[in-house]
Amino acid sequence: MLGGPGTAHAAFSVVVHYQMNEATGSNVMNDSGPNNIDGEMGNQLTSATFGGATGYRYPFSQPNKTPPTHERLAVVPHDNALNPGAADYAIEFRYRTTRSFGNMVQKGQNGTSGGYFKFEQPSGYMTCMFKGGNGQQRAVKSPVATNDGQWHTIRCERTSWGVKLWVDGRLVKQLRGPTGTISNNKPLSIGGKYNCNQTSITCDYFEGDIDYVKIEKG
Repeated sequence: MLGGPGTAHAAFSVVVHYQMNEATGSNVMNDSGPNNIDGEMGNQLTSATFGGATGYRYPFSQPNKTPPTHERLAVVPHDNALNPGAADYAIEFRYRTTRSFGNMVQKGQNGTSGGYFKFEQPSGYMTCMFKGGNGQQRAVKSPVATNDGQWHTIRCERTSWGVKLWVDGRLVKQLRGPTGTISNNKPLSIGGKYNCNQTSITCDYFEGDIDYVKIEKG
């Protein structure tokens, strides 16, 4: 059943697609999707080529090292099209790392008015979480570690049924239940938190390579 239990994907359309193939020195992260919602490539990020693909290389930083360095993030200014709202919603990205920490993709944070979503990898196990403005939330954690230095494709879908997580094309976790409406005025950040100070709120910077990030809506 569409959007229900099982391995089938729901029907989605692309909102943004960041292929991350800009040259080093660029400060624009180009959206190849239909909405032209470009972002900013932080000046501490470098372009790297791996196996014919080009992506961003995120340098290593201690998780709680001060001061915060937003120059190591890729950031997309707030746009309503990036909010899940009450619709079916999917985020997909390809990455590799050997670290056991780091936030990957998120819009908003804990306490954000209107709710938020995020990907993080505690101990190397990818977790996808959606939290609505009414406090309803679902988080699914992969049973498979993906911090082995190999390339992995992560996909998470939020539908009216619940939340599902795929790793390398295989459904590894699903959790039924509502996540409410998610609509905030925060930017989309790739590679760590945007609102952080490294003391009371750590930035959880990612270290490794990201090939692309794609967001879709149903």
